[in-house]
Amino acid sequence: MALDLNLIVSLDALLQERSVTRAAQRLGLSQPTLSAALARLRRHFNDDLLTRVGNTYELTPLGERLVIQTGQALTSTERVFQTRPEFEPQRSDKEFTIVVSDCQLPIFGRVLADLLVEQAPNVRLKFQHSTNNIVHTASEYLRTVDAIVLPQGVLTNMPTLHLYRDRWACVVSTHTISQPLSRDQLTARPWVVAYEHPFSTMSPMPRLLAEGVSIRTAITTEDFLAVPYLVAGTDRIGLMPEQAARLYSSADVTVVDLPFELGYLVESLWWHPVHERDPAHIWLRNIASRVGQLIDER
Repeated sequence: MALDLNLIVSLDALLQERSVTRAAQRLGLSQPTLSAALARLRRHFNDDLLTRVGNTYELTPLGERLVIQTGQALTSTERVFQTRPEFEPQRSDKEFTIVVSDCQLPIFGRVLADLLVEQAPNVRLKFQHSTNNIVHTASEYLRTVDAIVLPQGVLTNMPTLHLYRDRWACVVSTHTISQPLSRDQLTARPWVVAYEHPFSTMSPMPRLLAEGVSIRTAITTEDFLAVPYLVAGTDRIGLMPEQAARLYSSADVTVVDLPFELGYLVESLWWHPVHERDPAHIWLRNIASRVGQLIDER
């Protein structure tokens, strides 16, 4: 079957809505038109894509896999047609999508947003939450977004720009504080960690082990900013980047000194080579570099 790229739009609507009627309404097309498109798609994939279960439709296993791929394909296509030979930030209403962790959002994200108010008041930002799955597939995922903020050493073979330095810090409940915590206390008390630090290049775990500290992880979360709340009023020790830790420390939670240094993070902007010469993206990288300088100065 000769492929019609317009079918991608129909496929996306059908997979998202899981209904020919709703997909037709979403696209402003007639139901017979969408039914014909679904028939062509079924012949092409040799799969039903949508199967009736009672009074509803569910996606087949192939349909489930195609949901993400179709969304990425449409995003990439839209980005192609949004490309312009020049970029005028004062006049542009372009939307930039940047993947950040929750602890980077109030640091990098906030300074970036404030700077855009001055230099590009109509430019919009869309922040996506960084997850283990996104980081593990970052080389491909970067095709669908403008950039990802990650520490140096996590990715390879991708263009990158140094933003600012941070360092690992421990937070504890103010009611259980001991300055500094001894190695025995670090081993004996339960820990709250984010992401389980799966990326050895950015993990403080090897440093802790080298200092004779054995971590007993009681809670794992994918939100750094949840760490202080999971520590408050308990004997747990939390581990997170220091700038966010100090931003969210309170009367109940405080950053504590350790008898050794846990190491630094070099937060960096990463992007896909397809963006390398795009004028809008070059402008974004320049702004991001300025944001990093402001954070380091602060």
